Amino acid sequence: MRQRLRDPMAGLLFVLPMLVLFLVFRFVPILGAGGMSLTDLNLGGEWNFVGVDNYARLLDDPKFWDSLRITLVYVAIYVPLTVLVALGTALLLNAVVFMRGLFRGMLFLPYVTSFVLAGVIWRWIYEFDGMINGLLGKFDLGPVGFLEEAALVLPALAVVSVWKGFGYSMLILLAGLKSIPASYLEAATVDGAGPWQRFRRITLPLLKPTLFFVVIIETIGAFQTFDTIYVMTGGGPARASYTLIYGLYDQGFKFSNLGYAATIGIVLFALVLVVSLVQRRLLDRGNA
Repeated sequence: MRQRLRDPMAGLLFVLPMLVLFLVFRFVPILGAGGMSLTDLNLGGEWNFVGVDNYARLLDDPKFWDSLRITLVYVAIYVPLTVLVALGTALLLNAVVFMRGLFRGMLFLPYVTSFVLAGVIWRWIYEFDGMINGLLGKFDLGPVGFLEEAALVLPALAVVSVWKGFGYSMLILLAGLKSIPASYLEAATVDGAGPWQRFRRITLPLLKPTLFFVVIIETIGAFQTFDTIYVMTGGGPARASYTLIYGLYDQGFKFSNLGYAATIGIVLFALVLVVSLVQRRLLDRGNA
């Protein structure tokens, strides 16, 4: 019995530091936010227990539903675009033999750039006298108000976030590609399969678990996007980029309504959890 318990206990000791960090910095704040959502806590520290009044107020708040719709639209634009860019660059890097490390570092460089700096740079690029409109002007197609038009602001912000964050998913997908045995692809080539057939019949099915993991982490990140929106649009124009996380920030730090902000956070947490579980179920079904 002692021998049977020794190995699990040794494994538990190895993961104990990370488990403690998770409980202290993840689980406990979630419980704290849940408790705050049942109060009318403000920045002054004053609070009263209000029960589920904040949740009832949230359901009747049209701004909440607008921000939820905007958040879902942003996620629907950002996640597929990021996955496609990350997968495409990973495939190219996997095929490159000469100076592969240099190209990998160059593509990963935007990921380590601060969100504020990226937002400032891309705001200049999107301006009426910026680089993109300068190029469009040469073909008599501009100028375009990428950050001033409600229909264009979310795609424009998604492009910035993709440029900033695709490098991380690219490395994960590249690692997944490296784990595919080369003998499978060589056998398919001998049998006469072309590049598209090899990708569709061999690479993509074997890469599916890694691909779904990337989709999940990018979806979670998309729901939490704040820095780029704060720097570039401030939720505008006309609240066209006013996402849930931006509404949480306003309620907590602009209007000093921490209880209501915590309610938005709990709803956002539940939404991300449901989406992640659905994606996980689809992953399990795809591997079955």
